Amino acid sequence: MSDLTPLAPGVFLFPGAVNSLVLAAGDGGGGALLIDTGLDDSHARKLLRAVAGAGLRPSAILNTHSHADHHGGNAHILGRYPDIPVHAPPLESAIITHPVLEPLSLYGAWPPLELRGKFLLAPSSPAQPVGEGIQTLGGVTLELLAVPGHAAQMYAVRAGDVLYAADALFGPAALARHPLTFCADSAAQKASAGALGRLTGVRLTVPGHGAPTDDLAGLVAENLAAYERTTGAVQRALAVGEAGVDEVLARVCAALGVVMTDAAALVLNRAVVSAHLGELCASGGAALRVEANRLVFART
Repeated sequence: MSDLTPLAPGVFLFPGAVNSLVLAAGDGGGGALLIDTGLDDSHARKLLRAVAGAGLRPSAILNTHSHADHHGGNAHILGRYPDIPVHAPPLESAIITHPVLEPLSLYGAWPPLELRGKFLLAPSSPAQPVGEGIQTLGGVTLELLAVPGHAAQMYAVRAGDVLYAADALFGPAALARHPLTFCADSAAQKASAGALGRLTGVRLTVPGHGAPTDDLAGLVAENLAAYERTTGAVQRALAVGEAGVDEVLARVCAALGVVMTDAAALVLNRAVVSAHLGELCASGGAALRVEANRLVFART
């Protein structure tokens, strides 16, 4: 039995903590493009078993962005199919090829051991940059939509009337589980979600995390509300008084009931707060300065 859920002719979902999409090539040769391969070998192994159960074989991989939970399964798949190409947005392809860039950018220096677990540091795979727009990858023609914000670069994927939003949109449960929804650029994150909401002809939307929905507008509204809640929490933290990023983070976490118990969670949430602080500075809602050898932010 195949674990693939058909969404449209030639379009299949492999659901998981991270969703994978499987697009069958239209030439009848049995090839399939695998979109996002999960966190690790376990997800990749199950994905390959499901693909084989559907009478398909991988012809290429597309990683929508470079976060470890979306490309951590590449290495296992390439171990079985070493000749298939891996595609990703240009900047993200560099990180997938050199994964240490992910924890390095979050920490700001060579990452200590605590920041080199599988959630931040996936195995390397040789990714090739691919541009947005109509592309043919592994025999599959699809449309790649630029949706930066959650990552510096990221693509949503449109296959007919099915939209794979990647992490530009999250399901309601994921939003509730992570009040500080990760982003590299919160303003771009909001803009990308809004742009997806203006698409027409979308019958079914699949978020990177969560169940498919036929209510794209509702999903976009939930995500935008969550992103604005984070901005509001950062604004309220600054209303208490000027502070550095770590103090703002502590205030925001206290307000939202977020408890961090490991270094990876802290640097990820610190990046979220930094992104929203940057957005507020750009809009004139906050200002930063150096004082007593500290970088501090103040509400304006």
